[in-house]
Amino acid sequence: MTGAGRPTSRLVKLRPAAFGADPVGARLERILASPNYRDGAFVNPVGAGVAASGDLIRSLPANLRKDARLPRKPARPIPVHPTTLADLARPAASGLRLTWLGHSSVLAEIGGRRVLFDPVWGERCSPFAFAGPRRMHPAPVPLSALAAGLDAVVISHDHYDHLDMPSIMELVRSDAVFAVPLGVGAHLEHWGVPADRLRELDWHESTEVGGLTLTATPARHFCGRGLRGRQQTLWASWAVTDGTHRVFHSGDTGYFPGFAAIGADHGPFDATMIQIGAYSEKWPDAHADCPPGQPCDCVPDPGAWPDIHMTPDEGLRAHLDLQGGTPGGVLLPIHWGTFNLAFHPWAEPGERTMLAAHDAGQTCATPRVGEPFEPAATPPAYPWWREIAVTPSRGWAPWPPLAPAREDIAAEA
Repeated sequence: MTGAGRPTSRLVKLRPAAFGADPVGARLERILASPNYRDGAFVNPVGAGVAASGDLIRSLPANLRKDARLPRKPARPIPVHPTTLADLARPAASGLRLTWLGHSSVLAEIGGRRVLFDPVWGERCSPFAFAGPRRMHPAPVPLSALAAGLDAVVISHDHYDHLDMPSIMELVRSDAVFAVPLGVGAHLEHWGVPADRLRELDWHESTEVGGLTLTATPARHFCGRGLRGRQQTLWASWAVTDGTHRVFHSGDTGYFPGFAAIGADHGPFDATMIQIGAYSEKWPDAHADCPPGQPCDCVPDPGAWPDIHMTPDEGLRAHLDLQGGTPGGVLLPIHWGTFNLAFHPWAEPGERTMLAAHDAGQTCATPRVGEPFEPAATPPAYPWWREIAVTPSRGWAPWPPLAPAREDIAAEA
């Protein structure tokens, strides 16, 4: 994938290693030829609204008040499942098991193979060790303990909370293949990943790894690790199947009608891992009245926040679209709980997703960090975060059905 390209400037040589590298040579030629690259940048399948700069500034005083800041982190330590490695040592009885490892990092065991999505074990999602959002709980297992048994590492895009240089450099020691969106391979090669272990895909392209088919599917987001913000690497969601089981990882994305097409082509899914955190209340659901799974003519309000993340309600809608418009499979909420990346309360994404899924008749998984589960036998949803979060001023909504007490969580809290 490497080759001759434009000469490297002295400024590029001085930038931090965590910024990664620019695509050049044959990799750049593939980017320029991509149908998803136009006018010097990768583009979204559906345009995203642009935030009015004054809106964020006007909202800062309210969001920086103490009463607004306190709910954005847990009041007590986040419980981490204590026996993750022992649980993973036992084969998945159903052939499919998922383990949420925090934020968007998920280990999927499918058909006897292991796929690790968006591994971020770093203390901060930042290019710098001294600044940037810091994780709010420890990783449930050492990354080195997972690396030996991995078949594939899948990256959704190159933002720091999804592509972590120290984690990649640890995983280079494994035998895993790295499946990444087009252009992202430049970063990984820069950090020591051999070119023959890279599978770099455009949307709708697939690769085979150990009997698994991994397909890069569209997403509505953006990319960038450096200071210039040029959209030179692609972002993607992913569909993975062994021919029997099917899973979907959303990466980061705003809601768009394309989820229905992804579901029609690659679903229905036994489980979806859906981004439901880091949104803004100023970001309206432009599709609230649209029929699930159907194309629509909604145009984002140009004064709204960019449509590059989903609210919990949009995340549920995306899952239903992926399942053909009706409840099915299991929804695993991701992209919440580990880093404080938005102004909403820390526990709100999990809480809202659980309640919305229940109202829709959709099975929702609510594992603690590091707690493996099999979608074929998903435990009943349980709001474990209520034990450690700042209680909302209006209290918690009634949770039907009444869940049995979880003494293990109460003891850890």
